[in-house]
Amino acid sequence: MSEMTTEPVVVVEVDGSAEDLRVVDYAAAEALRAGAELVLVAPYSAHSSFSPMTPGYPPKSPAELADAAVRAAVAHVRHRDGYGVQLAGITEEGSRLRVLAHVARKARMLVIGRSRSRGPQRVVQTQANLTLVVRAGCPVVVVPLSWKPTLLDRKVAVGIDGTALSAEALEFAFGIAASREADLIAVHAGVPAEPAFSDEDPECSWISRADHILSENLAPWTSRFPQVRVTRFLSGRQPAAALVHESGDVGLVVVGAHGGALPIDPVTRRAMAAMTCPVAIVPHRVTKAARAGRRTDVMIGGDS
Repeated sequence: MSEMTTEPVVVVEVDGSAEDLRVVDYAAAEALRAGAELVLVAPYSAHSSFSPMTPGYPPKSPAELADAAVRAAVAHVRHRDGYGVQLAGITEEGSRLRVLAHVARKARMLVIGRSRSRGPQRVVQTQANLTLVVRAGCPVVVVPLSWKPTLLDRKVAVGIDGTALSAEALEFAFGIAASREADLIAVHAGVPAEPAFSDEDPECSWISRADHILSENLAPWTSRFPQVRVTRFLSGRQPAAALVHESGDVGLVVVGAHGGALPIDPVTRRAMAAMTCPVAIVPHRVTKAARAGRRTDVMIGGDS
């Protein structure tokens, strides 16, 4: 079992837009439930072509605009939630990727908005957010700009593939479900392979194997979070399609992702681009022992 080492901090990116305040609302609700500090971050670039004398440019510098965005977000949270949540505001010069990854290191979660863009722009934005997941090293929650609190927030879905990627995703999903007093839907999907033995042998059926995977992965967390009601969902669809379909009936979908230099799983990539609800991408932390073992496997494979 893997334990995530985090600090009681929820970090949210702010950009000063009216739509962005819905993302701030989401982050504030998570901070309130967790008893965590809410840190509002506005990265800005000092290398823009800003000039107060140039027609068409706003009358403020990038640093001033970032500061105004943070102040507006703080005022919005105070007006909506009072002083129930501790707030901090940060404006920092640098790329969005570097600043957010630095501030969110070891945070409970980083909350960002999902662009309304379509086509190639959506692909570019998704790739940038996936890179942020790897760099930040903490769960990243991508929230649609159209998000509003609904009764669906009382349902959380988590994808389980039976690999090490599921460990941190399950820990995060159970923690969120417990804080929301929500039901948890454990999703295991995949196209059933041709059976190696007779169809009459239930132990060799895909359903039996899938149910065994769920039982094995859920056991440590159901005992730790007995108050969370868990529903198992087995699907013969491709994993990404099953999770996207499930996203229409829940308030959050949680998936695991490789951390470090390993490529992002295509299921995670599609989840960030296509889901209709907030999606949490939880990076898997590879231990030193596992990393050393992987290196050994590569060396042995190279010698053969």
